[in-house]
Amino acid sequence: LLNKPIGYVTTTKDQFDRDTVLDLVKVKEKVLPVGRLDMYTSGALILTNDGDFIYKVTHPKYEIEKTYNVTLKGIITREEVEKLEKGVEIETDGKIFTTGKAKVKILKTDEEKDISRIEITIHEGKNREVRKMCSAIERKVLALHRSKIGNISVKNLKLGEWRYLTAKEVERLLP
Repeated sequence: LLNKPIGYVTTTKDQFDRDTVLDLVKVKEKVLPVGRLDMYTSGALILTNDGDFIYKVTHPKYEIEKTYNVTLKGIITREEVEKLEKGVEIETDGKIFTTGKAKVKILKTDEEKDISRIEITIHEGKNREVRKMCSAIERKVLALHRSKIGNISVKNLKLGEWRYLTAKEVERLLP
């Protein structure tokens, strides 16, 4: 489990020679990222050498939840939260797609700074899905952090730090 900082790409080798998440995780085994976080998103990222594990954690049919903390420009409304919860239309790979139901909590609003902090939990994980969901309700994402994959949290890991998952964590994560 890596708490990925902003500025690293989630790939094994980058064609533009940018820093990758593998630069942070020094292990003898060849490991691959389980899913992706874009370069400007921080947070929970699992790396493994188990292809079956990758499939089970990333395939939507297993409904492994991913939880994100999102800082938005402006004060989010109850109506906008309800739209996100019901599903919004986004474009992915040139196709219009309606997102699945999301769990959304308002964590904080700050009228003086004109920002909102929300928690969004989804299980699909399409390319840049959370950013696109927020764009669909006309909200600009100022910061995005994946705090949890399933019940596995990065709250006790500093940005850039990683640790091995316990057998119990793996067992609870997999369907």
